[in-house]
Amino acid sequence: MAVTAQMTGLAPELAEKTPEDRRMVIRRSTMIALIAFLTLIDLFGSQALLPTLVETYGVSPAAMGFAVNASTIGMAFASLVVAIFARRIDRKRGIWMCLALLSIPTMLLASTDDLTTFTLLRVAQGVFMSAAFTLTLTYLSEECSLTAVGGAMAAYITGNVASNLLGRLLASEIAGNFGLAESFYGFAALNLTGAVVAYFYIGARDSRGHDTADGPSVIEAWLDHLKNAKLVAMVGIGFILLFVFVTTFTYANFILAQAPFDLPQTMIGVVYFVFAPAILTTPLAAASVARYGARASFHGAIVVSLVGLVLLLTPVLAVFLLGLALVGAGLFFAQSVATGYVGRTATHDQAAANGLYLASYYLGGIAGAFVIGQVFATQGWTVAVVVLLALTALAWALSLRMGR
Repeated sequence: MAVTAQMTGLAPELAEKTPEDRRMVIRRSTMIALIAFLTLIDLFGSQALLPTLVETYGVSPAAMGFAVNASTIGMAFASLVVAIFARRIDRKRGIWMCLALLSIPTMLLASTDDLTTFTLLRVAQGVFMSAAFTLTLTYLSEECSLTAVGGAMAAYITGNVASNLLGRLLASEIAGNFGLAESFYGFAALNLTGAVVAYFYIGARDSRGHDTADGPSVIEAWLDHLKNAKLVAMVGIGFILLFVFVTTFTYANFILAQAPFDLPQTMIGVVYFVFAPAILTTPLAAASVARYGARASFHGAIVVSLVGLVLLLTPVLAVFLLGLALVGAGLFFAQSVATGYVGRTATHDQAAANGLYLASYYLGGIAGAFVIGQVFATQGWTVAVVVLLALTALAWALSLRMGR
């Protein structure tokens, strides 16, 4: 079985399925990736608009960087709230309703001219994005065990990678050719498309009853998880991964827009084809873990990210873009390994463990946007990259607690 998985590049669970079951699993994984894409396209698409947003709102790059990434605050909050109330939430209804509601703050972003309102709308987007995705994985994990582990995470992160690439490209192209407001209307339309897909594929509502019986609370589960040294290390790693990713791909936009690169807005969007390699490599994470183990797979991904960060210190565009590609591929691969490992490390209540990990992960994004924003404004790009190198090395050190 393991050999078959290695040869096909598929997760072991998928490789051992019968042909009929394999088609079902592929269909489910495709649905996860599609919903992740249509949900998370808002998260990073706006990052490609940062130079235009700074000019439109008349604020500093650090202020706008924080505002754009404020969605991660809502995502961290929602991941904890969903974990607490998961037993009482109708998964099917919650998924499509969250996606439909996500379109509202997205449309409102097109008409606001106040930075505080912009920030709050981004937080609201984060709440609905996180809730929709968390409920999707919860529902599918109850339907098929494969989607609860590496296969689901690889599918989700692949959809995430695609949303990073196509979201940035779409935002830049629409804003550059039609206007800033039109780019947000386009994203809102995609959110509604996601709601329709979820409504007809997953269903309007779940006819099954939900377990509301008394038992250990989620808070008690979290406190117990914090006694697990391996899980605590993973929580720290999650914080670092999005910290580094968000800050790299937020402030790199400003470097690309100024000398010596001087790229226009539409070209900045095209630059994000650097995410294309990650679409190919991320789905291989589960197979890599099966063959080499979680720790070795994670270490390899972190080394790739470190090399990429070093290349971001060069003024040569081709080398700079190679650096972005390596950082993206390395961090997405590492994220896939880490998220799969969390479920295997938790001794009980995996939903609570995942909620803890995701909350830390999302908080890392907003912390990075704020901290590195200040460093970038006062010390410059080189110092910012050095800080990111140090944090990435810390993630490597924390991963020494991982087993195979």
